[in-house]
Amino acid sequence: MSRIIQKLIRLFMGLFLYAIGIVLTINANLGLSPWDVFHQGITFLFGITMGQATIAVGILIIIISSVLGERLGWGTLFNMFFIGYFMDLIMLNHLIPISNNAVSGLMMMFLGMIIIGIASYFYIGAGIGSGPRDGLMIALTKKTHKSVRFIRNSLEINALLIGYLLGGYAGLGTLIMSIALGYIMQFEFKLLKFDINSIQHRFIDDDVRLLREKLYNKGETRGRSF
Repeated sequence: MSRIIQKLIRLFMGLFLYAIGIVLTINANLGLSPWDVFHQGITFLFGITMGQATIAVGILIIIISSVLGERLGWGTLFNMFFIGYFMDLIMLNHLIPISNNAVSGLMMMFLGMIIIGIASYFYIGAGIGSGPRDGLMIALTKKTHKSVRFIRNSLEINALLIGYLLGGYAGLGTLIMSIALGYIMQFEFKLLKFDINSIQHRFIDDDVRLLREKLYNKGETRGRSF
């Protein structure tokens, strides 16, 4: 039980840090990341908060991933709901200021990307499922047999284009994050000696199967006692 609690603590530390990182890049006021351009476009279309848009898009992506046969972990569901919730908590309470000049904006943006990398280390390392967008990337890679780079870039370009058409804010920061975030995360993972391919995720269907086996074994034990 203590191991499960440790995993959950690590997961939620990662999710909260991820939300802080995203809000820093948003409030840098230099342009949003491709997915956040899409999320902001959704906020304009439906009149909801940025966090609610993140959750709604996450739900849609999980449905698509499930149809494509991708397995889901508890971390996938928690990622979908709590990053959006934490983002609203930070943004609606104005816990992080909005930059009003390019210098502070760049500092906030790079700090946000660094925090996102550290957050990814925590939440992915918990080993209970990847985020919805990562899951969709994996599912499409398996189905199309295209490279991860091609699928990831295709998803982000489409998210950016749709979000921009809906009114999302793309700028210099969008270009910077599109190029720099992957390199920053790779550097941090190397620094922390974190091999993402070595993580063995535990999925929801694994827990369902274990629960069924326990209930079946209990039923057999009771049957023998009579």
